[in-house]
Amino acid sequence: MSRSDQIIVAKGLTRTYSDSAGNELHALRGVDLTVREGELVAIVGPSGSGKSTLLQLIGGLDRATTGTISFADRDVSTLTEKQRTDFRRDHIGFVFQSFHLVPTMSVIENIALTAIVANKRRSDWHSHALDILVELDLIDHADRMPHLLSGGQRQRVALGRAVFGRPDALLADEPTGNLDTKNSDIVLSLIREGIDASEGRCGVLVTHDFRAAGVADRVIALRDGVVVDELRHESRSAGRFDVERGEHVRSWLATALR
Repeated sequence: MSRSDQIIVAKGLTRTYSDSAGNELHALRGVDLTVREGELVAIVGPSGSGKSTLLQLIGGLDRATTGTISFADRDVSTLTEKQRTDFRRDHIGFVFQSFHLVPTMSVIENIALTAIVANKRRSDWHSHALDILVELDLIDHADRMPHLLSGGQRQRVALGRAVFGRPDALLADEPTGNLDTKNSDIVLSLIREGIDASEGRCGVLVTHDFRAAGVADRVIALRDGVVVDELRHESRSAGRFDVERGEHVRSWLATALR
């Protein structure tokens, strides 16, 4: 593909922390990653391998110690805090493990949070939010408060909020971690549809779920902050929820992490 197809380009990313004793901890050690238009990339690897750190750097939630990140040919690694906030608002949709739902707002209001914060009229966002709730099989819970939902339902609301603004990049940290197979399929379908809906979109998901990784176009294996291997799926639609494809990821990863 040409360079014009590249949406996210990370080069030489390192992230070093200091613990309470002043020891340096290397979360990432020179990671390169390119995500192209229409692509869903899964990041896999053991706990502590740097997966979530990489996702946070891509999304502008953290700064790399060294290295650069560009988004649609714009260098975002040097943005100020205010500029990074604006960048996240305008281009990124996040799905966090811990949901981060607003407890005083209803389910449908949480879905449409970005529009409400921007002081949009209810008539501007209500229909779109309802459509997302239908896709998530949550329409009957539209007016409920988050504390009345199960963990899996809250995870789906978090995803709905992320895709509501039709972001250029959808970044998901363990999006199926609290879900059964049926609801995992709903979530993965919405992620895939969000990326495929129009030109100029892509997605990155961090996961321990091999079935979820099987949905991705490409799988990147991390260990100790380093990319150790890559698996490319030749077909996007065939086997989208194919158990065999997930098992293929599992066996590939076992070899990659030896």
